[in-house]
Amino acid sequence: MTASSAAKLAVLLRTLKLPSFKAQYDEVARLADRESWTFPQYLMHLAEGEIEDRRQRRIERLLRQSGLPKDKTLATLDQSRLPGKIRRQLATLCEGDFVQRAENVLAFGLPGRGKTHCVSAIGHELVQRGYEVLFQPAFAIVQRLLIAKRELSLEKELRRLDRFAVVILDDIGYVQQDREEMEVLFTLLAERYERRSVVITSNLVFSQWDKIFKDAMTTAAAIDRVVHHSAILELTGESYRSEQAKKRNSDGAKASKPAKAAKSPAD
Repeated sequence: MTASSAAKLAVLLRTLKLPSFKAQYDEVARLADRESWTFPQYLMHLAEGEIEDRRQRRIERLLRQSGLPKDKTLATLDQSRLPGKIRRQLATLCEGDFVQRAENVLAFGLPGRGKTHCVSAIGHELVQRGYEVLFQPAFAIVQRLLIAKRELSLEKELRRLDRFAVVILDDIGYVQQDREEMEVLFTLLAERYERRSVVITSNLVFSQWDKIFKDAMTTAAAIDRVVHHSAILELTGESYRSEQAKKRNSDGAKASKPAKAAKSPAD
């Protein structure tokens, strides 16, 4: 191929938005020549490369917009600390079928039990499968909705959130300030009910959700919406942070303990 033909091909591939074709066609052509590929085989190889490249770029974009903690993945989760039932639930949830059914996931447990890590790991796995996920502390979502409400654009903001197949509300128990916060949070849950998935972490069991939703009727309605079609993860055991602190203290004590003097030959 002449230099002018190569330049023209590069322009055509760029116009067609085929960056992987543009980057690889020459190298793949040499490979095809060595391996005696047919033209359809050569084209198939380029097409597969383009599709994989697009998939990777999409995943990178989804991860950037998700807000998921980068270090809280399935690979970094110590599953040996989880009960067998939770491990089985986790494996199933990471497949993403619950998203197709617009079901919810609720993770309960005292602070430090790994709730955030578990739901973040699920979020990362869903992104790898092409789902749009948003992870935010519950108070941040509530503040976002409050601002939209005050600017008379709450409906527009809810539509923006609706593009996410999964919204992860971390630490919902800390949303317990005033009625306005309760109202926008309830509106979000009601809007997504049976349409889009919500994943919630909380250190408050359902009997304590009146601290969030203020009155018995609204509390019951909120619980009804999130529990219907949901998987519940109950994380128990000792706090990760407590265990790590004990380990650090133990290691520090060992390091500071004076070593025994070695006996001399005369002894």
